Amino acid sequence: MPTIKPVSDLRNYNAILREVGENSPVFLTKNGVGRYALLDIKEYEKQTATIKLLSELKKGEASVKKESDWLSGAEVEKRLSL
Repeated sequence: MPTIKPVSDLRNYNAILREVGENSPVFLTKNGVGRYALLDIKEYEKQTATIKLLSELKKGEASVKKESDWLSGAEVEKRLSL
């Protein structure tokens, strides 16, 4: 269950920071609407690395789709079985 607090609770920021942990962000609302997320630095770094990896994979996939010299999985299997 996500931890959701009003941004005004930041007056006692130490209590809020104690609730933040890896895989346990705290979401802050402003006027009843989600506005901010407090993340553990390890969680932030994992998310940043995941985004970077997915971006690189997308570039690679686009490159493969452009190139006509690539072999299909069936063609690779056929060549390897000879």
